[in-house]
Amino acid sequence: MNENNFPKLHNATWPGIVGKGPDSEPTIAFDKMLEMTAAAEVDGVRFDGVDIGLLEPHINIDDTGDGIKRLADKVSSLHLEIGSLVAPIWGGPAMGSKEERAQFVEQVRKSCIYGSKLRELGVRPHGVIRIDSASTPESWAKDPVNNTKLIAQTFREACDVAADYGEKLAAEGEICWGGMHSWRTMLDTLEAVDRPNIGFQADMSHTLLYLLGYNRPEDRILPKDFDWNDRETLHQGLITLTNALRPWTIDFHVAQNDGTVHGTGSHDKTGRHCLATDPNGKLDVAHDAGYWLRDENGELTKAFKHICWDGCMFANEVMMKQQTWNDILATMVKVRQQHGWYEPEKKLVGDTVQ
Repeated sequence: MNENNFPKLHNATWPGIVGKGPDSEPTIAFDKMLEMTAAAEVDGVRFDGVDIGLLEPHINIDDTGDGIKRLADKVSSLHLEIGSLVAPIWGGPAMGSKEERAQFVEQVRKSCIYGSKLRELGVRPHGVIRIDSASTPESWAKDPVNNTKLIAQTFREACDVAADYGEKLAAEGEICWGGMHSWRTMLDTLEAVDRPNIGFQADMSHTLLYLLGYNRPEDRILPKDFDWNDRETLHQGLITLTNALRPWTIDFHVAQNDGTVHGTGSHDKTGRHCLATDPNGKLDVAHDAGYWLRDENGELTKAFKHICWDGCMFANEVMMKQQTWNDILATMVKVRQQHGWYEPEKKLVGDTVQ
C-alpha cells in the first residue's frame, strides 16, 4: 500500500463558472461542486480539499464576515480544506491605465484579506493567490517591451500588498494571457517583477501548448511537423520547458490535453482540458507530472503542499456525473503514488501550524 500523504489532492471549484454563462451553459453552483468533490472516492482515498475562484456567483469577495464563516464551516463539514485562491482581477488589465492597474492591485488586496481570514478560521493551511495579466496576447504584441514593463510594475505592486498578508502570488501560465502566453514571455515577466513572493502556476494542459508556440510561434519548442507518437521528442521538449519554469513553480495543476485549443462562453481559446480518461490525451499524466514535481536529478522538489485538478470548460452533462470526479481522483492518486511523500500531519490553529 502506498502511504504517501503529500501533496494533498485538491479539486478546483471554478470550472463551474469558467466558460459558462449566457452564451454557453448555466453555471454550476458552488455547493454542487463541493458535493461532487466530497463524494469522490477511489479505494478509500478522497480529495483533501478544494482550490477556489473568488468569483461571482460562487463567492462574494467583499463578504469577509458571516459569509466567509459559513463558507469555512461548509467546507470543513465535508472534511475538506481550502488551498489556493483565484483573484478576480479581470476588471483592470495589468498593462492598462493607472486607474485600471490600481483596480487590479485592489482586487489582489481583497483576495489576500479573504485568504488570511480563511487561515484564521483554520481551513486554509497552504496555498497561494493566483493572478494573470488580464490582458490579451494581441494587445501585448502592440508594444511588447513597454507592456511587459507595465505588467511587471503592476505585479510588483500586487506582490508588495500580498507580502503584507504573508501571501505568495502565482502567475498562471496560459496562452490566452498577454505577457504570459509563451514560456519565454512568462519567464521575462517573472524575472522583471523581481519580488521574492512571485512564482509560476503550472497547469499541464496549458503548458503543453507552450511547446507548440500557439500564440507565439518563435517560442515553439517542438518541431512544426511533430508526431505525437514520438514520445522521445516530447520527453526532450518537456525537459526544456520544465527546466526553465520549474524553479519558479509554486502551484501546480494536474490536467490532460489533446494538443488543441478550446474556448467557450467569454473565455478565450486556451489549452483544452480533457477528461482524465480521454483517449486523445497527449500526456501520460502521472508520468509527465514528474517533470514538474521532480528536479533535473529526479529528486522531489516539495515546492508546494498540494496539487489541484483543473478541468475547465467541460460540458455540464459531464461535470454532473460522479464517475467523472472518481476518474479524476484516480489520476490524482496515481500522481501522488509516483511523486508524493509522507510527513506527519500538522494542524492549523489560527495562523500557527501545530
